[in-house]
Amino acid sequence: MKIDRITLTHVRIPLVEPFKISNGEVSEKDGILVGVASEGLVGWGEASPMSGGFYSDDTPESVWIHLVEKLIPEILQRKPDSIEEVNALLDGSETSPFARAGLETAFWDLKAQKGNEPLFRTLGGTKGSVESGLAVGIYPTIDKLLAAIERYLGEGYKRVKIKVQPGWDIEPLLAVRGEFGRIPLMVDANCAYTQKDLDHLQAFDDFELIMIEQPLPKEDLEGHAMLQAMVRTPVCLDEGAKDPATVRRAIEMKSCKIVNIKIQRVGGLMHAKEIHDICANAGVPVWAGTMPELGIGGAQTVHLATLPNFAYPTDVESSARWFVDDIIEPLIEVKDGLITIPPGAGNCHMVSESKIKKFEVRKESFS
Repeated sequence: MKIDRITLTHVRIPLVEPFKISNGEVSEKDGILVGVASEGLVGWGEASPMSGGFYSDDTPESVWIHLVEKLIPEILQRKPDSIEEVNALLDGSETSPFARAGLETAFWDLKAQKGNEPLFRTLGGTKGSVESGLAVGIYPTIDKLLAAIERYLGEGYKRVKIKVQPGWDIEPLLAVRGEFGRIPLMVDANCAYTQKDLDHLQAFDDFELIMIEQPLPKEDLEGHAMLQAMVRTPVCLDEGAKDPATVRRAIEMKSCKIVNIKIQRVGGLMHAKEIHDICANAGVPVWAGTMPELGIGGAQTVHLATLPNFAYPTDVESSARWFVDDIIEPLIEVKDGLITIPPGAGNCHMVSESKIKKFEVRKESFS
């Protein structure tokens, strides 16, 4: 795998509407596109932290520095010849999981292109489409929340996820159930509660939810185990499922019954596959979450979600759901609740150079 050049491009695309969770709010989406050129082909990955660092400590600025000052020089110096060698190098380098995900997934795209097959087959998946679920943030009023759900359900999303936090949970749940009946429904707290709220969280059982996603701080596996013992509703780890070793420990502690796998959070597709396999062997179903990433990261998440233990709809939605435009062609679309992977090799979505240029913040090449 001869590496001719690595290119970084920081892009920023306005959102259709602000994305608000318990930890913060953004109105633009930053992404760092990683292009690895090799013998006439270019593999694309995406490093996609939230601006402001409200999901994690990583920001677009810190991830850019990790890539420019550490990871890219190491890759160019050591010249890894396979995905396994790339991951061995990255595992030996203490760095941002978002930075390594952007670089590592570019090599996966390159590998699939060189094998002339779609990425999902290179990963071990067998199906060409996945179910998609609607995710909505926190809104100023209940009426605006219901209007947002109503507006997007026409695309056929297979379930609805609403964000919750203390003071914004029971009332919106009552309203959503009252308006939409027995629609498949889940909640995501993004670590907004603590062990002091365990009794309150038991009330979520009344709403027949698919799952409660990351109710407690990410380090609190013990608290999640306590909660799971108290409620019928499955507890799902997201921020807390940061790496394979932590997921193994969470399963042993019975901290969850479901795991959300995010490529960005776990540092790439190799670790994502490893977590998938750990959970499959333990009988714990998984699903594929999103930041949301732009088109490259979103497409790679769809490919990942074709693996057999992904049992719930992905959070990847239509490109037009969140972004005024995207940097891929064709755009990701949800039809009748499904995202179908287009024909092709690698990511199966072409990168649009004109769109990248339109939304470019900065660019740098290395060889």
